[in-house]
Amino acid sequence: MAKEDNAPSIDEIRDKRRCRLLKGLNVKDSVGVEIGPLCWPLVRRSDGGEIIYVDHTDTPHLREKYKDDPHLNVNEIVDVDAVWGRNTLHEAIKGRYVDYVVASHVVEHVPDLVTWLRELATVLKRTGEVRLAVPDRRYTFDYFRRESRLPEVLASYISRARVPQPYSLLDHCLSAADISTLEAWQKQIDPRSVKRLHTWQGALHIARDAFENGTYHDVHCWVFTPRSFAKLFAELCEMELIDFACEDFNDTLHNDIEFSVVMRRSRDRGYIADSWRRMERMANDATPAVPFWRTHRKLKELCTEPGAGKSTPRVSGQPSELDPDVAVELPPSFNEQEYLAVNPDVAAAGVNAGQHYLQHGWREGRALRPAPAATQAAPVAVAVETR
Repeated sequence: MAKEDNAPSIDEIRDKRRCRLLKGLNVKDSVGVEIGPLCWPLVRRSDGGEIIYVDHTDTPHLREKYKDDPHLNVNEIVDVDAVWGRNTLHEAIKGRYVDYVVASHVVEHVPDLVTWLRELATVLKRTGEVRLAVPDRRYTFDYFRRESRLPEVLASYISRARVPQPYSLLDHCLSAADISTLEAWQKQIDPRSVKRLHTWQGALHIARDAFENGTYHDVHCWVFTPRSFAKLFAELCEMELIDFACEDFNDTLHNDIEFSVVMRRSRDRGYIADSWRRMERMANDATPAVPFWRTHRKLKELCTEPGAGKSTPRVSGQPSELDPDVAVELPPSFNEQEYLAVNPDVAAAGVNAGQHYLQHGWREGRALRPAPAATQAAPVAVAVETR
């Protein structure tokens, strides 16, 4: 059958998505991290700048893991630069600071959401930002699951979960279903009419295996809509567990399955709270499960001015008085003697080297140690231990 006139190709669709998710980001003159790119990196090495590809294991192991997956070509999996397993992200990229972190359909998989977000914050420069593409529960196999709430997120944080917890595994396996995205947009789906992806017996087996043996089973640990995402992140910021503000977001497009968020650290708690309230207010909650949902959605679109809620005081990559003042933590292998040697004014002042770096040196971009004699940059090392 001939290609339908004017129908975009897969490559055109992916390029359009890339442009939408990376809009305003100066990739060419920046250093960034992309987490879990597999075959379809948002940032390509050919885009210029420097991109560090990070995953939970190295490329050969990824190709082995996905060798039977019909949805991807294992030969197109990118060359992984750094492995983030039981080490920290900052250790994985050898203590470097970057201008941005991007992650597409990753955040929902991480067992400990709070620690993961805090580790992203540790690697960012003062103006650095995080860009996430997140699946919208209402149009995916998570259709019948309820949105994640604060208590289970905190429980995983308290336990420093390394694998998905039994609750997440049971919620996923008992509710995940074979959902058509187009049908989910067109009508309310009857739970009796769709195929479930797991049996209850299988759900119990997987949950027991994780609890008793610590086995990693890959599921969506967290389930979001744009509105529930904003509410949850506002709560985490109010508890001062994270200090990310929502700089921008793109609501889920018609017949699509994802929304995206741009986040940036801020020292202004009021600004942070307002940013998430703005996202929660602007996010469209009309779904087939709501009576007169089509009318409700259309009215919301008509009442929303183009670009409303998207203007922010901060420009991507540009300094602002709203930016954070202190680093999240000391970088890996921080050495007080080396820091004082390369910053003699700090040594002369007799102040604590670590405290000075956290409160002043990070913001001022001070050197951590004397420059090596050789000018050749060391490659990003790959950690050997994986999750």
